[in-house]
Amino acid sequence: MISTQRLIYCTNQDCTKPINPVGEEVCGNCQTPLVYRYLWVVDSSSHQREIGEKVAYRYEVIAPNIWLDTQPGLLPEIPSEPPAATVPYLKLYPHSLHIPQVYGIIPDSESEAHDTLLLENVPIDEYGNLYPAIADGWNKATAVRQVYWLWQILQLWQPLWELGVAGSLLRGENIRVRGWCVGLLELHQSEPPHLRQLADCWQPWVDKAKPQGASELQYIVQQMKAEDVDIQSISSQLNQLLLTLVGKLPLTLKVAGATSIGSELTQNEDACFPSSRERINDPLIPQVSIVCDGIGGHEGGEVASKLAIESIKLQIQALLQEVGSQEDILPPQLLQQQIEACLRVVNNLISNSNNQQHREGIQRMGTTMVMAVQIPQKVETGENSHELYLINVGDSRAYWITPNYCQLLTVDDDVAGREVRCARSLYRQALQRPDANALTQALGTKEGEFLQPTSQRLIIEEDGILLLCSDGLSDNNWVEKSWQDYVLPIFTGEMVLEDGVRQWIDLANQQNGHDNISVVLTHCRVSPDYPVHIVQKEPQVLATMAEPVESTFTESSQALLDLDLPESLPTESPTTESPTTQAPDVSRPDKGKRGWLIFTGLLFLLLAGTSLSLAAWWQINPQSFQQQCQRLPLKLQKLCPPSN
Repeated sequence: MISTQRLIYCTNQDCTKPINPVGEEVCGNCQTPLVYRYLWVVDSSSHQREIGEKVAYRYEVIAPNIWLDTQPGLLPEIPSEPPAATVPYLKLYPHSLHIPQVYGIIPDSESEAHDTLLLENVPIDEYGNLYPAIADGWNKATAVRQVYWLWQILQLWQPLWELGVAGSLLRGENIRVRGWCVGLLELHQSEPPHLRQLADCWQPWVDKAKPQGASELQYIVQQMKAEDVDIQSISSQLNQLLLTLVGKLPLTLKVAGATSIGSELTQNEDACFPSSRERINDPLIPQVSIVCDGIGGHEGGEVASKLAIESIKLQIQALLQEVGSQEDILPPQLLQQQIEACLRVVNNLISNSNNQQHREGIQRMGTTMVMAVQIPQKVETGENSHELYLINVGDSRAYWITPNYCQLLTVDDDVAGREVRCARSLYRQALQRPDANALTQALGTKEGEFLQPTSQRLIIEEDGILLLCSDGLSDNNWVEKSWQDYVLPIFTGEMVLEDGVRQWIDLANQQNGHDNISVVLTHCRVSPDYPVHIVQKEPQVLATMAEPVESTFTESSQALLDLDLPESLPTESPTTESPTTQAPDVSRPDKGKRGWLIFTGLLFLLLAGTSLSLAAWWQINPQSFQQQCQRLPLKLQKLCPPSN
C-alpha cells in the first residue's frame, strides 16, 4: 500500500490530536517536540520496497534499507526471547558509540532466519541520510583523522572477532564516519578472519593517505599481512603515530561548572569539579572535570559525592605527575587501568565508611561518577595534551558536542542496560521494566573488587565541547533536544562558557526540577586562532601535602582499604605486551629496560594516592576515621594520627 500523505504521530500519550505532517518540529496540538526515528533495515528484500510505502502500518520507506517510524511513541514488535541474530548486537551494547542496537523485529511467518531486524543508533543524520562511508570521507579527512579512524577500527576488531562478526569491519560500505567517530551500519556473521584481511581492506585507503602519515601507515599495513602478526604491536604503532600527528595541533581548554539543588528539593547530593567555589589556580584546572550524583539521602549521598571528588582529585594529581616524569609513551590500556585503580580506592573509602556506620542494602551511601582527565605525554612533537580519558560509574553522562552533532559517549549502569548486555532483552523492551532506570553499580555500595567502571580514550582533534552532567539534566533526553540552543552560541562567541552552564542548569530546573543538577563544560579548541599548547601546571598542593601524608599513612593504607593492588596493576610491563619491529620514522613506545621502572612508579603512585585519599577522609570525617583506626591491629593503630 502506497501512502499518499506523510504523517507522524506525537509521542505524548495525553495528546488529543497526535497526528502531524512530516517535517514539523513540534506537535501542532500540544507543542511536544516530534521524534524522527530513522531505522536501518536488515532484510534482503527491503531494497525492493517502494519509496513512501508503509510497512506494518507504521514504518515509512524513506530510502533503500532506511525506514522512518511514524509512531515512535508505540513499542515496536519484540519477541519474548531475543532471536539468535540479535545476540551480537546485545552483547556489544557497551560499544554503542560505534555499534547499532536492535530496535524491533518484523517476524517472518515461515522462518526466523528471515526476520527483518530494525536497527537504531545507526550512522544516519536527523534527516534520514546516511553519513558517508569511510572511503568517501577519506580524501577530505586530515592525516590525524585518517589514523584515528583506523585506530578505532582496530580497537573494535577483538570484541567483534570474539562474537563472530569481525567480518563487519571488512566491508567498506558498512563503515561510516560521523566526524571523528567510526560507526557500523550492521553486523555480519562470518568465519573468523585474519588480520591480513583487514590489511587488504585498508590498503586502498592507505594508498591515498595524507603525506604526513603515509609511509608509517604503509609499513603498518605490511606488518598486518604477516602470518605471525601481533595485534598489540600494530595497535602500539598506530597509537604512536596518532599521538605524534595530533601533537602538532595547537590546543586550548576552558572549563566551567556548577551544581544546583533543583527546584523541588531541599538538599543537594550532587557535587562537581570545577565549580564556582574552586580556586582559580587549582593545578587540575582545566585538565580534569568531574560530576558526582550522590545516593543515600542526607549525610549519605551528599557526603559520598564530596568525598569522592576530593579523594579522586588527589590521586589524579599524583597520576599526572607520575606520567609526566615518564620518557616512554604509556599505552591507553595501562593508563585506563591506573585510572580505574584510582576509582577503586575511592570506592573503598566510601564502602569502609558504610561498613563502619553499619549501613546495609539501600541504606548504603554511594555516588555515581563521570570524569574526564586530559593526560599529557611526551612525543617527538613535544608534549601531547590531546589524550582525553573518560571513566564513568552509574548514570551520570558525558557528551561530545560540535557545531554539527551531539554524541553520547557513555553508557548508563542501569537495569535496562544490564539486561541488554546480558542478551536477555532488547533495549526498548528492557525500558518497560518498572526498575529499568535503577542503578546496577555506584561508588561505595560494594567492595572495590566488584566495581566495573567503563573507561575509554578520546583524541581531541577538532573543536568541540565536552559536557559532563548528572541525570538532573540528561533525563528525558533534554541534552539531545536542546544542545543546539545552548552550545552553538559558545562556538560563535556570543556566549561565555559560564553563561552556558547557567542556562543549561536553568533549563534542567524547568524541565527536570525533581532532581539535583550538575553541569561541567570544557571547551576544546584546536583551531589555529589559538596557537597555544597546554602547559602542565606544577602540582603545588601535592608537593606541600605529600611528605606528611606519606609518613603517616602509607603503611596503613593497605590494611584500611583492603585493596588487592596487584590485580589493579598490570602483571607485566607494557614493554612485554607489545613487541614491535623497528619501522621507519616511527618511534617505538615499548622499551624493555624501562618497564619495571614504569611499573614501580605506578605502584608507588597508587600507594601515595591511597594515602592522600585517607587524608581527605580524615579531614572530612575525623570521628569515623578514628573509629576505623581502632579496629586495626595495635601495630597499625600506632600509624594513625592522634585524635583531637
